[in-house]
Order: sequence, then C-alpha cells, then structure tokens
Amino acid sequence: MASKPKTPTLDDVSKTIIEVLQEDGRRSYADIGRVVGLSEAAVRQRVQRLTESGVMQIVAVTDPLQLGFLRQAMIGIQVTGDAVAVAEALAAIPEIDYVVVTLGRFDVLAEVVCESDADLLDLLGTRIRTIPGVSTTETLVYSRLLKQHYNWGTR
Repeated sequence: MASKPKTPTLDDVSKTIIEVLQEDGRRSYADIGRVVGLSEAAVRQRVQRLTESGVMQIVAVTDPLQLGFLRQAMIGIQVTGDAVAVAEALAAIPEIDYVVVTLGRFDVLAEVVCESDADLLDLLGTRIRTIPGVSTTETLVYSRLLKQHYNWGTR
C-alpha cells in the first residue's frame, strides 16, 4: 500500500510569512519581521527552511506573450500503463511548465508554453506523442488568460 505524502507542519508565523510573500515576493525580511514579530535574521532563516524543504518557491512570474511565447495550451493525455512514468517523462521537457497526474477523463495534464503554433505542433508530434504509454492527446489552446494568481494562502 502506498504511503500518504507527509504534510509539513507549519506554525502560524510560517503561514503568515508565506501569505505575506504571496502578496508581494519582494517584501524585505525586516518588513516581514515587523509583521510577524521576529527579527530580520529569524525571518531569513525561516524563509530559507521553507524554500529548502520545498514548501514554497520564490519566483518571478512573467507574461509569456511579452517574452515572445505566443502559444500556450493545456494538453490532456490518456495513458496506457503507468501514468506517473509518463508524467515524469513530460516533466523533463523544457517547454512544459506544469504536469499533474489526474483522475478522470485524462490521466495526465500538461501545460505548455511555445513560441508558435509550429513549435506546439512539433512538440506534440515529436516529443509528447512519442513517449511510451501516451495513448491519446487533446490540446486546449489558450485564446486569452483572464486570471492567474498564486495567493491562495496557507489554510
């Protein structure tokens, strides 16, 4: 029987640090420290532990269109065999920025960011559909992004 992934235990201070950084990832450690009642050094240590443990990442989120990536799509993939193995192979492809194993119509969902329709077609035909176990794909091409937020909190 597979074991359940261990969920890290976060205290209220760590949760607040995460929430403050979700609002503005450029906030200084001193500023965060004033919010949570810790020193700048203590906040720095907590942030380092949270990032090293994989609980959070601090990244710059860009607008793909402004960087020349004119085609984004979600690809639903049906798999014969091991869906996790297919998902791991997909995760190794640089143009794919998001991969999840799902339960339902598709076994795996993969979000791609490409420079053009030709690049998307090439990615699908030569790299995704050739992965052993990929049975069928359905591509949902994005026409307009209306919302993309990363501030869902910590519960």
